[in-house]
Amino acid sequence: MPIWHAIGRQLEHPRGAWGRITGAAMRLANGRPNALAIEALDIEPDHVVLDLGCGPGATVAAMARRAPLGVVHGLDQSATMIAQAARANRRALRSGHVCLARARFERLPYRDGGIDRILASNVIYFWRDVGAVVAEMRRVLRPGGRIVIYATDAAAMKRWKFAGPDTHRLFDAASLAAALGSGGFDERDIAVRGVRISGAINGLIAVVSAGAAR
Repeated sequence: MPIWHAIGRQLEHPRGAWGRITGAAMRLANGRPNALAIEALDIEPDHVVLDLGCGPGATVAAMARRAPLGVVHGLDQSATMIAQAARANRRALRSGHVCLARARFERLPYRDGGIDRILASNVIYFWRDVGAVVAEMRRVLRPGGRIVIYATDAAAMKRWKFAGPDTHRLFDAASLAAALGSGGFDERDIAVRGVRISGAINGLIAVVSAGAAR
């Protein structure tokens, strides 16, 4: 298997020793995108928050600091990432401030309308059925809640050999908005803006309001 393809597979579903290395790389590479996405979430102290595709758990910890009276859920499909997230949030896990789960994105283990804020950063590329995942996010989001999705713009990712079509689905602003609409949100509830990450790398932040979800 070519090295670039192997990297793409690990990013899609980290596993084993290479998965642990991938998790460490994620913590370094995703710092600015995650910080921008968390800021857009507008987390309040008592919110119940979900990090969908929580990876090594750095964003779970960051959001837990913003919701000291709430609960932060981290969910991932990778057992390797859940193990790393558990190590990064030991104390909060023991107190119940943080909860972690391994599950499919298309079948979230949460009740209807129980989540105030949902973050999905650098993970939408790997959703094989985007509409099904977004519909699940919409199901568990409370009325008046908010979803924030970060994705690096397709114009940048097309230059990255590991982001091939067999592992990554790429998005520009229009296709990101359309993907969110496929899960049942009205286009009037979706706002997508560009952000500069570094150098020639631009990202996209989509903010979805559940206030008028239809």
